[in-house]
Amino acid sequence: MIQQRSIRKGITLSRVQMLFMILMTAGVLTAGPGLAAAQNSDAAQAAPAPEFVNPVAQVRQDRSWEFGPFVNYGNGFGNRSDYKFLSAGAQLGKPLTPVLGAGIFTGQFELAGNIMPLWQAYTPAPHTAAGTCILSGTPTPCQLQYGGGTFRGVSLTPVILRWNFLTRSRRIQPWLQAAGGLIYTTHKFPPNYGSAQVDGQPVLVDGGTSVWNFSPQGGFGIHYFTRAKRSIDLGVNAVHISSASLGDRNPGVNASIQIQVGYTFWK
Repeated sequence: MIQQRSIRKGITLSRVQMLFMILMTAGVLTAGPGLAAAQNSDAAQAAPAPEFVNPVAQVRQDRSWEFGPFVNYGNGFGNRSDYKFLSAGAQLGKPLTPVLGAGIFTGQFELAGNIMPLWQAYTPAPHTAAGTCILSGTPTPCQLQYGGGTFRGVSLTPVILRWNFLTRSRRIQPWLQAAGGLIYTTHKFPPNYGSAQVDGQPVLVDGGTSVWNFSPQGGFGIHYFTRAKRSIDLGVNAVHISSASLGDRNPGVNASIQIQVGYTFWK
């Protein structure tokens, strides 16, 4: 009898152990997929998407297109220090090369262009100033009437050669550029002397500047990335304005410094 009871207890214990094992296995199988999904979700939240890791490196690697609006404001220098400039437009550009090694100048070449539907120059109001007139072949002191006021037009810069320096920064992309543009104004620019009279006779005709001017320029600046594929831009350009003697005279604006602020979308 004792032996039979021991056998029955052993069988009962084995059945309990088997039932326990079945329940444990079922629990693991049921919870496993949910647990794995939760772990994957946590990992995804902990590790940001690659494009958010380094916005500067991302657009450099992708050679992303850049486009966006900007505003320029500047001031003339030298004999044009009383000139002021305001313009606004949009720019489009794209890096054409991978990163090229050049020592401290290691970086990436970009080709860009811009258009400025708003271009204005603010010059002194029309005024009279001492000058020299030619009377019967003889230089003669006289008073000349100079033009002035606000000049309006449009500008196109079809070629911007930009060098984007290699940087480890996640936020800042510095650049250096050279460019050439064309400006059209509704009146001849810059303002020049008008007709003058000596002894009641006209001896000088309008100096004959031009409504067309060229704008070779160079400058530097930075993109400051606020997030992936978005940047605020700040640049400084030295701009020369000249008609290349399209008119009878070419006084031009030898130098002006213009500050550019813009916002760029990267694709």
